[in-house]
Amino acid sequence: MKIVAGNSNRPLAEAIAAYLNTPLTKCVVRRFADMEIFVEIQENVRGTDVFVIQSTSFPANDHLMELLILIDALRRASAKRVTAVVPYFGYARQDRKPGPRTPISAKLVANLITRAGADRVLTLDLHAGQIQGFFDIPTDNLFAAPVMVRDIRESFALDNLTVVSPDVGGVVRARGLAKRIGASLAIVDKRRDLPGESEVMNVIGDVAGKHCILVDDIIDSGGTICNAAQALLEKGATEVTSYVTHGVLSGGAVARIAASRLKQLVITDSILATEAVRVAENIRVLSIAPLIGEAILRTAQEKSVSSLFFD
Repeated sequence: MKIVAGNSNRPLAEAIAAYLNTPLTKCVVRRFADMEIFVEIQENVRGTDVFVIQSTSFPANDHLMELLILIDALRRASAKRVTAVVPYFGYARQDRKPGPRTPISAKLVANLITRAGADRVLTLDLHAGQIQGFFDIPTDNLFAAPVMVRDIRESFALDNLTVVSPDVGGVVRARGLAKRIGASLAIVDKRRDLPGESEVMNVIGDVAGKHCILVDDIIDSGGTICNAAQALLEKGATEVTSYVTHGVLSGGAVARIAASRLKQLVITDSILATEAVRVAENIRVLSIAPLIGEAILRTAQEKSVSSLFFD
C-alpha cells in the first residue's frame, strides 16, 4: 500500500499516514511560472495499491487539477489500483439543475476523476447522497458522525441536549445524530433569497431550556448557522453549539462566527484550517485522520467499510 498526498491538506495526509504507520510516498507537485501543474512520483509504485489524499477545497480548481494529474501519473507508473481519497468533494453543492441552462458540475467532476484513471473513490459526508451514484466506479461515502458523537459525549451532559437541523434538507443527518446520543430533534425553517444569505422563519420543536446542537455538512459564509443560533436563543435555548463536517468558511465567515451568539463551532480537518480559524476562540477542529485511515486500511484489506458506521 502506498499513500500519496497533494497540496490541499498536507497535515491531514501526514496524520493519516501516521495512523497507518506508512510513510507518505515521495512525490513532487509543483507549478511552472504560468501556474501549470507538474507532478512527479519519486518512488516505484508498480503493482501497488495507491491512495491519493486530496480535498478539492480552495482554490478548488487548482486542487482538482492536482488530483487528476496525480491519478494520471500513478496510472502511467503502473499502479495496480488507484483510490482517490477526497475528504471534501468541492463541487458537491452543484448536484442538480436549480434553473434552466445550468450545469450539474458534481457529475462533471465525477466523470473527470473516473476518466483520469481512479479505480474507486473514498470521500466524507457528501452534500447529497445521490452524488455517490454520479460515479461509475465504487464510491464509499464516509460519515463524520462517529467522531462528532464521541466528542459530544465527552463535552456535554446528554440529558439536556436537542439536536437541530439548520434547514429542512438536513433533517436526515440531524435525526441520525440525535438517535445516536438519545436527544430530541428540532428543525429551523429557513428561506433563502440570495446565495450565501438566509432568513430564519421559524423553529419547529421545543428548544426552551435546552442546549442545542446545530448539525450541518458544510459551513461557507456562516450566515445560516449564525441566524439559526440567534433564532434558537430567542426561542429559549440556553446555549447553541454547532458541529459541521466541512469548514469552508469563505470571506468574512470567521469574523461572523466570532461575533455571533454561537457558543462554539466544531469542524473537522477535512479542509486545511486557515490562520484565522486556528486563532478563533470559538472555533475548534476535530481530526478525522483515524476515521479515514481506518477506512483506507479496510479498503486495502478488502474488509467492510460500512461496518465502521452501521454495525
